[in-house]
Amino acid sequence: MPLTTGIVGLPNVGKSTLFNAITRAGAESANYPFCTIDPNVGVVDVPDERLNQLAAIVNPQRVIPTSFQFTDIAGLVKGASRGEGLGNQFLSHIREVDAIIHVVRCFEDENITHVSGKVDPVSDMETINLELVLADLETVERRLDRLSRQKKSGDAQATKEHGILTRLQSQLAEGLPARGVDLSEEEWAMIRSLNLLTMKKMLYAANVSEEDVAAAEENPFVRQVMEQAEKEGAEVVTISAQLEAEIVELEGEERELFLEELGLASSGLDRLVAAAYRLLGLITYFTAGEKEVRAWTITEGTKAPQAAGVIHSDFERGFIRAEVVSYQDLLDAGSMSQARERGLLRSEGKDYVVRDGDIVHFRFNV
Repeated sequence: MPLTTGIVGLPNVGKSTLFNAITRAGAESANYPFCTIDPNVGVVDVPDERLNQLAAIVNPQRVIPTSFQFTDIAGLVKGASRGEGLGNQFLSHIREVDAIIHVVRCFEDENITHVSGKVDPVSDMETINLELVLADLETVERRLDRLSRQKKSGDAQATKEHGILTRLQSQLAEGLPARGVDLSEEEWAMIRSLNLLTMKKMLYAANVSEEDVAAAEENPFVRQVMEQAEKEGAEVVTISAQLEAEIVELEGEERELFLEELGLASSGLDRLVAAAYRLLGLITYFTAGEKEVRAWTITEGTKAPQAAGVIHSDFERGFIRAEVVSYQDLLDAGSMSQARERGLLRSEGKDYVVRDGDIVHFRFNV
């Protein structure tokens, strides 16, 4: 199952506009609260210039990028943790994602209603974050209540978990996210099933107007978002959802010229996907042959057999070895045969940790 990032925020901050632009999924977008009720899921190709370079070397029949999944979750409001605005339903959707992109409105537009009557990005950030914290606090306290009864009977496992959750309860009661509590791998494994919202990694997408996108750091709203995010240790990506809707309709040279005219080195999608990759600790490796050049997504630290399993379970089950050359080495060599002659093509075993940019051919037998 692919990793997915949920797009959240207050109503009318541009979530669905952004989602439509980056996925072309056609999720409904309108100027009224709770336009999005059920979560919309869209898969977007991950832009990677290395694919084009590999294709130029290998000349395959087709080129297949890897993909990334975005989920557009309905707008949350103050009181969501108590069920306001269908909040409980929306919060349950967030529990299903691996990371959160929090869209924050950083533009003025009298034609688009703000749910609280004025544009105040820090207040918006605090509103969403507090609702997530309160929802987690309720989850933790319910679990603690059950564990207290088991603890009295001398259940050692329940006693250990109770201690972990008591620490989390103290953190959440102060209005702080659970991810701020330092947990060991064993402790994390014990509470993972709770799927706490504030344990999920988060990045902020500061949604600006088309006019502000080239010099977004000069936007006072964006500066406020960056200052708040820095306190939380979170990353900020500046994006114009409205502009992305135009960019997504362009291809090739036309797209590059349009970005150049705007003073942008890359689209918001490129930057958003790159940030989401970093957030989830993802990397890309490639397979390259006459039939296809293809990109694959894995988690950083994945060993060769498990990386092979992303292609097919038989590859992992019958793994023998991986023949590996780095992207840069292949680029320098100019061809796979030259890379082999120069000794750049390595044979790696089951303990090899696949690196970002590796071109891999798996040998297996089942």
